[in-house]
Amino acid sequence: MELGGALTIFLAICLSCLVLLSAWRRMHKGGKLPPGPTPLPFLGNLLQVSTSETFKSFLALRDKYGPVFTVYLGPRRVVILCGHQAVKEALVDQAEEFSGRGELATIDRNFNGFGVAFANGERWRQLRRFSLTTLRNFGMGKRSIEERIQEEGQYLLEEFRKTKGLPFDPTFFLSRTVSNVISSVVFGSRFDYEDKTFLSLLRMINESFIEMSTPWAQLYDMYSSVMQYLPGRHNRIYYLIEDLKKFVAEKVKANEATLDPNSPRDFIDCYLIQREKEKANPSSEFNIKNLILTTLNLFFAGTETVSTTLRYGFLLLLKHPDVQERVHQEIDQVIGPNRLPASEDRMRMPFTDAVIHEIQRLTDIVPLGLPHTVIRDTQFRGYTLPKGTDVFPLLGSVLRDPEYFSQPEKFNPGHFLDEKGRFKKNEAFVPFSSGKRICLGEAMARMELFLYFTTTLQHFSLKSLVAPEDIDISPKVSGFGNIPPTYELCLVPR
Repeated sequence: MELGGALTIFLAICLSCLVLLSAWRRMHKGGKLPPGPTPLPFLGNLLQVSTSETFKSFLALRDKYGPVFTVYLGPRRVVILCGHQAVKEALVDQAEEFSGRGELATIDRNFNGFGVAFANGERWRQLRRFSLTTLRNFGMGKRSIEERIQEEGQYLLEEFRKTKGLPFDPTFFLSRTVSNVISSVVFGSRFDYEDKTFLSLLRMINESFIEMSTPWAQLYDMYSSVMQYLPGRHNRIYYLIEDLKKFVAEKVKANEATLDPNSPRDFIDCYLIQREKEKANPSSEFNIKNLILTTLNLFFAGTETVSTTLRYGFLLLLKHPDVQERVHQEIDQVIGPNRLPASEDRMRMPFTDAVIHEIQRLTDIVPLGLPHTVIRDTQFRGYTLPKGTDVFPLLGSVLRDPEYFSQPEKFNPGHFLDEKGRFKKNEAFVPFSSGKRICLGEAMARMELFLYFTTTLQHFSLKSLVAPEDIDISPKVSGFGNIPPTYELCLVPR
């Protein structure tokens, strides 16, 4: 081999070693971190964390390293919290330190730290405070929003009756009715169920949630610094969300053109009025970009999470017809066949309430939880988490914590009932997360789940096309979210 060629190879090897050493140092800098598997340069713990079974991989590492451990998702260092106690100590007991929003690379390039769900610091505080106040003013958790849900429930019944007892896939039946509730708040009006634009939006939201949960998305979260420049399926979510942003931007423009500051029609109007009030404030975060992305946060989350829970809940009731029958009996006793179900009925329907809670617990729609980050150097359980360390509070591990649920892997409404059949709360029930980043729409979501389940079961029996024992409730995709399997059912009028 010529000297020049040998020298080139030698220099390439030296350069590669320097790159690997630099990556290794970046991965290991910081305080006294929790234990975890030894990472490889750049690859991190790819050998220990499966991109198709991320949650299960984390649970396996928990069994080896304990409830608090460190993993490297590629070169990215992440601290994992498992079980109710660890998650509570972080998100509640040290709520301020863990209040930052961590990296979610699959959609960070759409949001870039804007919008209430993905903002940090003063931007997040301003947007969250405003969003909570405005949602409450539009009736979240109050009678006015209950009436909207009841109205949509009647539209849903009409669509269900059109099926005439024949098999159908409930996916877009449920997403249309749920989405119209949040749409009436953020856009000021509901959509017709056959509106083509509306149906297109719902498909994009549904596909986005699925794409965020694929192995491609998990791989992108590990290696976004490289994969953002490569073609492939991992880019699909970016374009789906960009199309959703365009729709919201058009709604904002329409509201700007017809705004009456004395008579706000929806969330967008209220934001535009607030922006005008703060136009002289240089530290104000009330700009159009935050408006578009906060509205999209509310619209997306207010559509997908509740409708997915309902869809999964129907499947669980198909698999457990005895539970469905007991819910029917309680509805007949408390509500009867004609009166509209109301949120106040929940107090007198402990079994139905327990069933809904158990559906939320077992379906575990967002098992990894949204990532957090520590906003300053933080002492936690004897470890030092440097400022900016991302933290995954595994909500799924809390909802399946055997110290709080006697049969964590089984569907058992008894988890939420005492020995006298009365509803009992469980502090490990955290499907909406906890602490400073708890879901903005929790009150509305809880009301929707109760009213939609009772409205449907007041009028129909759910019938499966296969024997209950043959129903597989395993998610068809499990990553960021647990996506229920596709199925059909029949609705038989009662």
